[in-house]
Amino acid sequence: MTSLLNALNSGKTSLLTNQKAIEIVGNNIANVNTEGYSRQRAEMIQIPAVNFGDFFIGQGVAVSDVSRDYSVFINRQLQSKSIEYGEETGRSGALTEMERIFNVSEDNLASQINDFFDSWQELTANPSGQVERDVVMQRGQLLGDAFRGITDELDTVTQNMNTEIIAEVETLNEKISEIAKLNDRIYLVEISGQTANSARDQRDLLVEDLSETLGVQTYTDNRGMLNVQLPGGKPLVQGNQAMTIKTVTNGTDVDLQLEAAGNTLDITLDDLGGKFHGMFAMRDVFIGDLRTKLNTLAIDLTDAVNSVHRGGYAPVIDIATGLPTIGLNFFKPIVPPDTLNASRYVELYITSTSQVAAAGNPEAAPGDNKNALTISQLEVTHKVGVTNDTFDNYFSQMVATVGIEASRNDLALSGAKDATIQLQNLRDGYSGVSLEEEMIDLIQYQRGFESSAKFLSTVDEMMVALLQLKG
Repeated sequence: MTSLLNALNSGKTSLLTNQKAIEIVGNNIANVNTEGYSRQRAEMIQIPAVNFGDFFIGQGVAVSDVSRDYSVFINRQLQSKSIEYGEETGRSGALTEMERIFNVSEDNLASQINDFFDSWQELTANPSGQVERDVVMQRGQLLGDAFRGITDELDTVTQNMNTEIIAEVETLNEKISEIAKLNDRIYLVEISGQTANSARDQRDLLVEDLSETLGVQTYTDNRGMLNVQLPGGKPLVQGNQAMTIKTVTNGTDVDLQLEAAGNTLDITLDDLGGKFHGMFAMRDVFIGDLRTKLNTLAIDLTDAVNSVHRGGYAPVIDIATGLPTIGLNFFKPIVPPDTLNASRYVELYITSTSQVAAAGNPEAAPGDNKNALTISQLEVTHKVGVTNDTFDNYFSQMVATVGIEASRNDLALSGAKDATIQLQNLRDGYSGVSLEEEMIDLIQYQRGFESSAKFLSTVDEMMVALLQLKG
């Protein structure tokens, strides 16, 4: 009778174990399309046998744990590639706009510079011509408009990036806070000997998102909690404590700060990775460098034209000397603090065509074109700053810089995207749910359940027969 009771217990454990395994398979099937879900498996162990007479009799089977298919190596690789992909994504949007601003069409700043100096060349053919002088002034105004147009476009790109940064920070803080909560939940579940598979999947998914956006790094502490920090080492999550990122306005730009344990720390470019590193690098370094060069071009061009123009003579008579006017600036001189945004202040200083100094001598004879000729030749004779570039070439170098960076970004973004997709497929192949495999397991556990039920029915019949014999 005792052996039958042991057999009954073994059948019961087998029935319950197969039922639990079927539930796990069902959960896998239900989450086949759930993002970040890792396939779970029932880990089975035999219940220790007991000594029964001269034999050790088994006590059945039990589910020792519910594990998940997870590869630390694959996830680390995916996290690394997500950082790279995020950074190129952060650069991509701004570069698309930059290509439009610094285009190679016939209607860009280079063409306006050419038209401006061409108008001076046309003036040399008829120095006293009213129409030619009027064209010179119009071309000067259009040149200033072109400089301001590019500056306004750069400001718009920067403002759009600042708006995007502000919008994403709130979402980032929610994800950071959620990781801290999941850390606490995982710790409480697993300290009791169970495995928090679902919470771990959710945490891994959040870390992947933060890797793409901020380039975060992670490590596990002695309590098994996942700590998250920025590439520069500043903490975002420590155990179940979440830090907060906030935005601060600095002039026209938006910067980041980290509130950690009552302290406020500035987040610099070196502290960032992923998409935010790409965006801040574009805004502060790449676009900042283009602004500097554009300002240099604006200051150099206006100074060069003004220097020659001041040495020429305009037809308007100077009341003090009774001679044609000398010493007039053509453009308004760009002086501090306007030099910090010089490209916005390319404006005409003269107000009438009679102030155009085309002549090169005090008589300012109608055919005197010496000064106009000198100004027209600045296009090919003047070298910008310490470079060996003319005005046109200097701007062309800026256009080329944008084009080269945009092409590099396209290749890098495509490569990082392909690598990320491959790693995601690799992770899905390792950790994802395969319906074919689940159906095989389902049939296996179903047969096990049915066999266990049949076994229990047989034992029950034997016990009934035994009781009837005793009766």
